[in-house]
Amino acid sequence: MRRHDRLPAERLMAAEYGVARNTVREALMRLADEDFVEIRAGSGSYVKQAPFESENTVIEQASPLELMDARFALEPHICRLCVLHGRRGGFEKLEALCLEMEACESDPVGFSKADTEFHRTLAEMTGNDLLTWIIRHVSMVRGRDEWKRMRRITLNEEIIAQYNAQHGRIVAAIRSREPERAANAMKAHLETAKVSLMRAAGA
Repeated sequence: MRRHDRLPAERLMAAEYGVARNTVREALMRLADEDFVEIRAGSGSYVKQAPFESENTVIEQASPLELMDARFALEPHICRLCVLHGRRGGFEKLEALCLEMEACESDPVGFSKADTEFHRTLAEMTGNDLLTWIIRHVSMVRGRDEWKRMRRITLNEEIIAQYNAQHGRIVAAIRSREPERAANAMKAHLETAKVSLMRAAGA
């Protein structure tokens, strides 16, 4: 269950678990003492905080703007690391993805797929398995319905063309071994994407 969800009635939980209602009530009171449950008189018991959150729960609850904040924290430095660790195979893959994205100016779904792979490839080029793992999980937010809705609103031919130009500048800066230029190119790209999302969200 998620935070703020209402728990089933005591009698239902007692029947489900085969215990007395007093046992359920005592368990709820203990959970309330430990700040996991809030008992509201006349209303019921509600989840106050989950003991832990699974990866899927975090992904399901993340908004597109939260995704952008996470990317701002990670991807500029990923570009710096690509300058240090990038190899020919990685550059060739980035350039092939850039060509694929350029061919998708009127295909938002195809563009989004190649764009996701572009950013994952940057993470892989760092040689840092932890960063690669984090970026793959961050990218999973794009599979959520809210992200797909935002994609339909924001990805028109004009914005796709702008993103393609920015991707080209990122790759050029990494290839020329200029870490800060690469990081700044990524920041500019993410800022464009964030502004687009905020406008679509009416923020």
